[in-house]
Amino acid sequence: MTPPEAWSHLPFFSAHWPGLRARLHGSDFLPGPKAIFRALAMTPPDAVRVVILGQDPYPMPGHADGLAFSVTPDTALPRSLRNIFKEMEDDLHATPGCGDLSHWARQGVLLLNSSLSVLPGQAGSHAGWGWDRLAREAVAEAQRHGRLAFILWGNHAQKALAGLPRDDDLLIASAHPSPLSARRGFFGSQPFSRVNDWLRARGEAEIDWIGPR
Repeated sequence: MTPPEAWSHLPFFSAHWPGLRARLHGSDFLPGPKAIFRALAMTPPDAVRVVILGQDPYPMPGHADGLAFSVTPDTALPRSLRNIFKEMEDDLHATPGCGDLSHWARQGVLLLNSSLSVLPGQAGSHAGWGWDRLAREAVAEAQRHGRLAFILWGNHAQKALAGLPRDDDLLIASAHPSPLSARRGFFGSQPFSRVNDWLRARGEAEIDWIGPR
């Protein structure tokens, strides 16, 4: 469980990670030690262009892959991800072939959860462990390298990163894609085309949200 080198200078890793690692040692947590820092490993700070913040990994064994909202290939879409794809279909008229969102991460979409670990079957079980410090530090570090687009779904994500989006950043804040709230402002928010419009206006490459055809 070694932090990715590009992020290892963050204060979190000297001040909080040793104690948190000791609490995790020997426990059966998801997504497991090899994937716990996958979001950071796949998207170093100077590559981040878009931030999507989730809450914690999927608590169902075999589902979480270390990227927020993403699932391992061949896993049935969780309800929130199903709604994300429904909105994408309405927005872009196409969707990815599966719930593996690693192609987003490779294009500079930081798919970070505010908590990077969870006990199997116990959603939110590590929410009070201090992981949220890492999320704020990571986003602030990415901001040092340029302007960012923030897609913040739901009150949790919006509160977790409150005060970080700057005037020149793009902030898309809406309801969470959960079935409990998606119809209260998530559907129709067009986050994918809005991010691409913003990137294109800045002369940057758009995100290929759909991925391999």
